[in-house]
Amino acid sequence: MRPIIQYKKPVSRLRFIALLLVLGTLAVYLPVAHHGFTLYDDSDYVTENNVVQRGLTWDGFLWAFGSHASNWHPLTWLSHMLDCQLCQFFNLGLDPSVPHFENILFHVANAVLLLVLLMRWTNALWPSAFAAALFAWHPLHVESVAWVSERKDVLSTFFALLTLLAYTRFVEESKIRNPKSKVFYAITLLMFALGLMAKPMVVTLPFVMLLLDYWPLQRIKVKGPGFKVQSLIFEKIPFFALSAASCVVTFVAQGSAVASLENVPLHYRLENVPVAYSGYLLKMIWPANLTIFYPLNSLPRLEVAAAAAALVVISWLVWKVRRPCPYWLVGWLWFLGTLVPVIGLMQVGGAALADRYSYFPSVGIFLAVALGIRDCAERLQISKPITGAIGGLVLAACLALTHHQLNFWQDDIALFSHAIAVTKNNDTAHLNLGFALEKDGQKNEALAEYRAALKLAPDRAEVHNNIANLLDDMGRPDEAAAEYEEALRINPNHVASHNNYGTLLVEQGKFDEAMKHYEQSARLAPNDWHAPYLIGKVLLKEGRDPEAIPYFRRAVQMDPNNPRVLTYLAQVLASDDNPQVRDGNAALAMAAKADDLTGGVQPAMIDALAMAYAETGQFTDAQQAATNALKFATAYNMTNDVPLIQQRLQLYQNHQPFRQSFLFTNSPANELRKN
Repeated sequence: MRPIIQYKKPVSRLRFIALLLVLGTLAVYLPVAHHGFTLYDDSDYVTENNVVQRGLTWDGFLWAFGSHASNWHPLTWLSHMLDCQLCQFFNLGLDPSVPHFENILFHVANAVLLLVLLMRWTNALWPSAFAAALFAWHPLHVESVAWVSERKDVLSTFFALLTLLAYTRFVEESKIRNPKSKVFYAITLLMFALGLMAKPMVVTLPFVMLLLDYWPLQRIKVKGPGFKVQSLIFEKIPFFALSAASCVVTFVAQGSAVASLENVPLHYRLENVPVAYSGYLLKMIWPANLTIFYPLNSLPRLEVAAAAAALVVISWLVWKVRRPCPYWLVGWLWFLGTLVPVIGLMQVGGAALADRYSYFPSVGIFLAVALGIRDCAERLQISKPITGAIGGLVLAACLALTHHQLNFWQDDIALFSHAIAVTKNNDTAHLNLGFALEKDGQKNEALAEYRAALKLAPDRAEVHNNIANLLDDMGRPDEAAAEYEEALRINPNHVASHNNYGTLLVEQGKFDEAMKHYEQSARLAPNDWHAPYLIGKVLLKEGRDPEAIPYFRRAVQMDPNNPRVLTYLAQVLASDDNPQVRDGNAALAMAAKADDLTGGVQPAMIDALAMAYAETGQFTDAQQAATNALKFATAYNMTNDVPLIQQRLQLYQNHQPFRQSFLFTNSPANELRKN
């Protein structure tokens, strides 16, 4: 067993290798900064998240510590807010290059931290460098770096590595009974807590620390004096307590996102475990056909048996060589253990596995492989130049494959087209490709993808809902109605279909039928702002304006930072021709908040602000606001809005407020449809 924590290599060589690691990682990943956001999850995390887009605020800080997007990871939310704060500071708008670049920087930092950590553990420069380079350049990690929403991967791993670095220092100091060891213990606990606040997947870190106690920290000895396992476990009780608390919070946060045993039976989950483990391992060895989504498909018994047998054989082998090569056992158990939270026993979503889940677990395999190659080369007396050349070719292949894989992350159409090409029966990929094509204006192509998804998953309500939305947009309302009805037949509790079908019925003047769907939506999702907002708009169309206002206010209470709801209610309160409804001061406050939330550059919000100014008699401010709204509407080529804003501006110049009737003039906005 080689000595550990005896750092004697020249610092200059380590710095040189670290520099090469940084430059190589930046070279391959910097093109990602020119990529955009993806429709898949980035909307929840950034592009449609008004709280995040406001940047670092006290309200946002408090919000971050709540449960959102079926997760509890406040540090991740705060990092996204920081991105938006930087965009505001440099007047960049919502620029995707900022969060992309931050992901890259964290990935670079993780690679360097891993290099330093491995050097402290092994005192082996080139194996440590090889393992760190594999981590930095392996194409399996593209998803964690190139996807803005996966900030939680690179951020949680950053704190996980700091945790292990602090823990290593704690062990070093405690061996010589240095009082500073308590300080490093506290730092270790703090870094671990921050890691959990970035992504709860690091709950397994206390078990990793126990593995490290065996090797390379050598606190558990087979023969002779050493720490008792009980004392080492006791030492980690605070860490296990944090892990347990994080598990409880995560389970509560994920709620309905966790698949039921009825939808994904236990026997299927158990069968998928060895297949998923084997899949991750194979992708590390041969990273082909990597993609954003691997669907859960039926598993042949032979495949399950072969995967289970492979895991048993590997486990037996690493156990047999645990004394001469303890790193194999530690690396293998690191890989197996850190994947436990995402291996599918607690199934979230419809994916069989995900590249991003391998980000931290792969460290164990890369460490074992790097040291194994070193020892094997020494036993076979293979010269260092030959070993280095083979290692260099492997790393060059990783760089080339990573560069190739990054091309698929340029936009959603490329991303999900690739997913369809390399997987089978991937209805989720067809569904998302259809949505991407629809957003791109390719409606016929989008419909074809939705139909393909429907063929694979005929009983999936989301597919029927998306088809209905598109058909209505294409001027085929009768076909759209049939699709909404089918979606609700499949899943009577599908909230989006209730709201969207109600919207279609309103467009057809069937207000009573629409109200039934909105009311059902409100019962199913009592905390969702859509239903009360849409009910309020129907009441306005029916001329029941005073009755509508409480519904709008309820929608605002549910989502107080929603600029759409704030803007519309401000318009009603400022311009309704019913004097019993108007409230200029309330309208001004809501319009000002909506304008602030959107950065003061959105014509609709500025126009509502002008209406509110006029209602309160501040006609000079109303004229200025209307002029600004006109400027932005012209710049955005909003040809339908420009003449309307001009007419209102003339009223304000004549010291007259704007008045309008909402009776039969406005329908619930199509942009509120949820795919």
